[in-house]
Amino acid sequence: MQPYERSTSGSRLSPGQRVTYGRGMDARRGPFDEFGIAMAVLTRLPVGMDAQAEPGAIAAAGWAFPLVGAGIGGLVAAVFFIAELVGCAGAVAAGLTVLAGIALTGAFHEDGLADTADGFGGGRDRDAKLAIMRDSWHGSFGILALVFSVGLRTAALAAMGDPVHAGIALVAAHAASRGALPAVMHILSPARMDGLGFTAGQPSRPVALIAALIGVAIALAALGPARGGAALLLGAAAIALTGMLARQQIGGYTGDVLGAFQQMGEIVMLLVAAAK
Repeated sequence: MQPYERSTSGSRLSPGQRVTYGRGMDARRGPFDEFGIAMAVLTRLPVGMDAQAEPGAIAAAGWAFPLVGAGIGGLVAAVFFIAELVGCAGAVAAGLTVLAGIALTGAFHEDGLADTADGFGGGRDRDAKLAIMRDSWHGSFGILALVFSVGLRTAALAAMGDPVHAGIALVAAHAASRGALPAVMHILSPARMDGLGFTAGQPSRPVALIAALIGVAIALAALGPARGGAALLLGAAAIALTGMLARQQIGGYTGDVLGAFQQMGEIVMLLVAAAK
């Protein structure tokens, strides 16, 4: 079963329907609990939290997404540094770094990208696209999307060469690409009334704004105003275009589409960081 879509129901949202239960469901839950929820949903680390125990808990924890992303970026940056330190070639170090990120997140976002590519590329209509996205098997579109995702990120890191440059780029890309997710979830509507995309809830405007600002601040601090600004602008454009495509294809987002958003942002930001 796919990590992004866990239910098997085919329900859909009526036009214009929005989910608003994503915040304030449990007054006892504090920022540390919400950070733990963000860690549980975005990584495979054993944090002792059930991200889906309470509908809307993920949306309320969205402000912490870029912080978790920065942590992921820092950990995989350490892999790049160690690989270079023991004498691995740049391409090998870059490949191991991307592999470490996939292991740390359980290929969570990559699976969403592949399912989205299969659904958008292979479905004849909305229902067919959603049905394909539920299928745990990946077709040609999904496999190609994964090849390009892994290949482009590996090539970008290998082109950077310098472990310090690659490390700050990884922190920036992982943080900002996840910091954009609450804003997308706030603007768009879930495409169906089940699955993680629906039960996550819809982040409030303050949550979406805080997440975006944290992601932007981390990226600018890591890459500097010029390169960081360019990376953020182009990454946001890639996510926005993917969001427009999702609205046209299925009327909104699913959990799989959220994975595609993250992957698009990360890829574009790493490519900009690698540009000479």
